[in-house]
Amino acid sequence: MRRAGAAIGGIGGIGGIGGIGGIGGIGGIGGIGGIGGIGGIVAIVAIAGIDWNAIAAGDSPADPSTVVVGNFSSQRPGSLPPEWTPLAFRRIEKHTRYEAVADTGRGTVVMATANASASGLIRRVDLDSNRYRRLRWQWKVDNLVMKSDITRRDGDDYPARIYVSFRYDPSRVAWYDRAAYAAIRLFYGEYPPHASLNYVWDGKAPRETFLPNAHTSRVTMVVVESGGEHVGEWRSYERDIVDDYRRAFGEDPPPISGIAIMTDTDNTGESARAWYGDIALSAAVR
Repeated sequence: MRRAGAAIGGIGGIGGIGGIGGIGGIGGIGGIGGIGGIGGIVAIVAIAGIDWNAIAAGDSPADPSTVVVGNFSSQRPGSLPPEWTPLAFRRIEKHTRYEAVADTGRGTVVMATANASASGLIRRVDLDSNRYRRLRWQWKVDNLVMKSDITRRDGDDYPARIYVSFRYDPSRVAWYDRAAYAAIRLFYGEYPPHASLNYVWDGKAPRETFLPNAHTSRVTMVVVESGGEHVGEWRSYERDIVDDYRRAFGEDPPPISGIAIMTDTDNTGESARAWYGDIALSAAVR
């Protein structure tokens, strides 16, 4: 059975659960032409029912230096933002539940509840990664996933994830891999992302751990929170995605193509609950 962790890896830009960029076995296209590591990138393309509704920098006229990609706090409880669409995976029938709920002091937030399930919410964007390089978000988790293991496919579950995917750039891909990307686009209607960063709350690995996703090297897992010390507390983060991408892949990033959130426990069979606050991309402080 294909697991979600592998999937979100290539999400057309949303890097994949596996690292939002590794759909692992994309329904058999997997190794199209034997393309080793592309299977992971392909993964995210295997997601069904994606509404590719793009947002550009001009969509935030009030402050051109900031794009609020996830403006959850402005929503009414019970109403998820329409531009954030379900991210489901082929052959994974049980999905995580996402609800817009009221939170004291934060307005509306997104609550995710997973019970041996996996799915996410995604938002496609088209933003210059060098300009909008600061990623800011808040989240809270109710518990850890005890069997989670960042090094194993069967442990690729987390109570909270944020994916950042980067647009496919043919100039960065070997000629024999371009054919695979073209075939994937023909089959799914979209190129898979070039690569993805997957920020996670892990139970064991120390903060600032950078590791390739267990399903694909095109997704890098970045541990931003570890262990149970802050379970039940709202935690705030700010990451320089350009610096993180360089550390993960050894080069400058392509444009940002998507952002996703996910709480998943399909591999371990456990349960987890998390809350996600607003998500924004902004220019670096000069």
